Amino acid sequence: MADLQAKFDTAAAEVKQLKAKPTDEEMLQVYSLFKQATVGDVNTARPGMFDFTGKAKWDAWEKQKVNETREKAQIHTQSIKTSNQASFDRQHCNKEKNHCYK
Repeated sequence: MADLQAKFDTAAAEVKQLKAKPTDEEMLQVYSLFKQATVGDVNTARPGMFDFTGKAKWDAWEKQKVNETREKAQIHTQSIKTSNQASFDRQHCNKEKNHCYK
């Protein structure tokens, strides 16, 4: 875990030293990933209608919550498939005789 934190800290510092200016979309991506990693899900109200920059940053951060939920769903689905396959193998295979029933 300490290694991951060190890599994260290094990457966060490198972002501040970029030679070429990233596009607005790239900066929103970096910002949203940083906020999701350091704070977690959005925990503030969406900025007012005249705070265009604040709204763009908030919206990008909010999208990370959706990505995390999808990723967790994919992991959950994969674990269910793995469990189901293991259950099938236990029910249909006689490992002592090295024979499976279909």
